[in-house]
Amino acid sequence: MKKYLKNFLRYKYLLTELVKKNIKLKYRRSYLGILWTLIEPLLTMLVLTLVFGTFFGNNDEQYPVYILSGRLLYSFFSSGTKSGLRAVSGNAAMIKKVYVPKYIYVLSTVISNFVTFLISLVVLVGVDAVLHVQPTIYVVQAIVPLFILLIMTTGISMILATLNVFFRDIEYIWSVFTMLIMYASAIFYQPDRVINTGNGWIFGVNPVYMCISNFREAVLYGTPLDAHYCITSAVISVVLLIVGILFFNKKQDEFILYV
Repeated sequence: MKKYLKNFLRYKYLLTELVKKNIKLKYRRSYLGILWTLIEPLLTMLVLTLVFGTFFGNNDEQYPVYILSGRLLYSFFSSGTKSGLRAVSGNAAMIKKVYVPKYIYVLSTVISNFVTFLISLVVLVGVDAVLHVQPTIYVVQAIVPLFILLIMTTGISMILATLNVFFRDIEYIWSVFTMLIMYASAIFYQPDRVINTGNGWIFGVNPVYMCISNFREAVLYGTPLDAHYCITSAVISVVLLIVGILFFNKKQDEFILYV
């Protein structure tokens, strides 16, 4: 353990620089730059509120916050895993020339997406203020589902990055899975509608939904987190991270032959 920690600390400066580079490259050809991080979720919220709020008769004044909170967390998970999936294969040239712990590429990609996500939370604060959502002491608990989601995204990214080196079709398959996860995470509809049809088990096996639900409890409803969702999503996330690390370490010496 000491060996791995020492090795990580040795490359922490490189990790920081890679995170900065990923953020800059993401907005390199954008006139709005980092501002798009704030504008995009706001525009998405307006469209979804118009479609699922106005057209489908949802008159809840705080419905935009409901949509935005779910959309922001899902967007981080989706973009984090998709970019993490390409982290190794996309840095093939550097991997062939310079020795760097290969997990650094995956970790830097996930962290850069997380930093962008944290910046986008400014929009949520602004919308909360406009719609008079009163924060409570429980808002500090929002850190818990965010941390769990970060661990989950890192673990899945390690697994996907490894698989993508050997099977390039994984990228397309994962795009379909992320779409399924989006519709199973109650981003723009109330979960009661699904539970009443007898399909509530979907939420019980979806750790992304559990994180979104707990984040809403803390930020929107001002209530304590669901302990069951916290424990379940945390256990799943830690297991995914351990599996991801072990799988990545086992296969990383073969990467040079396939990238």
